[in-house]
Amino acid sequence: MTKLRISIVQYLNTAPLVWGFTDGPLCGKYDLSFTVPSLCAEALRTGAADIAIIPAIEYQRMGNLVILPDLAIASKKQVRSLLLISKAPIEDARSVALDSGSRSTQALTKILCDRHWRIAPKFLETAPDAAAMLERADVALLIGDPALRLAMRIDSAARRGAAGELVCAGSSAGIPHAGTVHVYDVVEEWHRMTGLPAVLAIWAARRDVVTPEVIDDFQTSRDLGLRHVREISEQAVRELQLPAAHLARYLSENIDFSLDEENLRGLKLFYELAQQIGLLSGVKPLELPAAIGPPARGIGSTSSTSGIAASDSTTRSPTQSSVSRA
Repeated sequence: MTKLRISIVQYLNTAPLVWGFTDGPLCGKYDLSFTVPSLCAEALRTGAADIAIIPAIEYQRMGNLVILPDLAIASKKQVRSLLLISKAPIEDARSVALDSGSRSTQALTKILCDRHWRIAPKFLETAPDAAAMLERADVALLIGDPALRLAMRIDSAARRGAAGELVCAGSSAGIPHAGTVHVYDVVEEWHRMTGLPAVLAIWAARRDVVTPEVIDDFQTSRDLGLRHVREISEQAVRELQLPAAHLARYLSENIDFSLDEENLRGLKLFYELAQQIGLLSGVKPLELPAAIGPPARGIGSTSSTSGIAASDSTTRSPTQSSVSRA
């Protein structure tokens, strides 16, 4: 029997979701491949994968997909691994360099610029190097483990600015040429604007491959991963050059791996605002199969139903990579 093909983001914050597949009892049951977020979405789009962890924005840009229930990479109030680093208060920014491998965080940044800070900077996509990005633009969007390292580096050196951002010397952030830098946590700013969590990535699948067994396997893998956060963190220390206790705190406190009602409300608003500023041509309802356990109800639905409920290449462990992006 042919194994289902799963495309996985090759980064730390995905590790708990796939622990059951990479290190647990489900190892070998699925055909796994690891890549960056944008290419996960492309693998699903082209049919190279049956199931993929995709940037949340990409669900609205692809057809014939369902979302695996109660599974996500989200953040309730502060994420620490998605940062906007500005050479001045961001309200003065005229240009923003965006990591070319990101999708959802690019969209969040554009929404925040338009609706939160009321600015209209020029956006350019670049390779993810904060120092080089700030040579070309006023602001750099830094994501994943490099952002997490920077956040941890400035913990003791930064102070809160007038708008709640962190302010420190560029040398403290490893960007000496930048002088003073203002550091904004993307999720913290989203929550400040909306009062809701940010959903960064979701498990999406071709409609015809989702069965109760598949849903159970993915939820089981996540649950096993959450019970092995300490082990995951210890495995990542050498590659990420960060203390295991700090990595465990990040995975336990900054990342939420559910798609609960509050996260669904945040996801719905994200899509609505993305459409309003022209990032999406329309917003389709979320479709979630019935969950094995307590059901995660879709946006606009009043109850869960069985089946699909509409609502109104080398295997490598993610802990062996250097970046955790969304």
